[in-house]
Amino acid sequence: MNTMLILLLVGVATASTLWIGGLVGAFWKAPDWLIGVLVAFASGALITALAFELFQDAVSEGGLTVASIGLAAGTVLFFIVDFLIDRYSDSSSGLGLLASITTDGVPENMALGVGLIGASVSDILALLVAICASNLPEALGGAAKMRDGEFSKQTTFTVWFATGVLLAGAIFIGYLTLRGTSDRVLALTRAIAAGAVLASLASEVMPQAYRETNKAVAIATAAGFLLTFLLL
Repeated sequence: MNTMLILLLVGVATASTLWIGGLVGAFWKAPDWLIGVLVAFASGALITALAFELFQDAVSEGGLTVASIGLAAGTVLFFIVDFLIDRYSDSSSGLGLLASITTDGVPENMALGVGLIGASVSDILALLVAICASNLPEALGGAAKMRDGEFSKQTTFTVWFATGVLLAGAIFIGYLTLRGTSDRVLALTRAIAAGAVLASLASEVMPQAYRETNKAVAIATAAGFLLTFLLL
């Protein structure tokens, strides 16, 4: 399959899941328990990506030292962005989830652009399902919180639409800029994404899921982990 066609397919999948989640969250008041379950499911999918794709690949490509530096950098990066959002905006507005999906999504998708070179059809299919499993619930939950907070429905959807375009574009940027770079550079990029994913799970994604669903979060998280793991 043509590489540019693959990039376009994955880019559209990445953007469309954010657009759908943003649209539904902005214009439909979903029950809190449903948002919580979906966000918890996304947490499980992100754990799979973190453990078995991002950080593991970073260690394999660049070694433990490079991967550890990248992990720490990604964690600090997300912490700073999240801190600034909490300082200058309502912490319950949904911007935290937006920060998590952007901060970890940009470096992850840049690395993804290179990783798709020579990928099999089954790998691409598994990747598309994993993208939908993690991005859609986060966008829905984040958009719902933004709408209930300080943002209008139109502004909420516009923000998530732009985020979808940004993350889809990161796939092409990664392919064009990281293609031909050393394994260490690519490993560092993956590890930064892994650190941001880990930080977002701990401080934004899983806490919100627990607030909305309480104990049911465990079942939904396990389901998200298992589904995406089976697709690897």
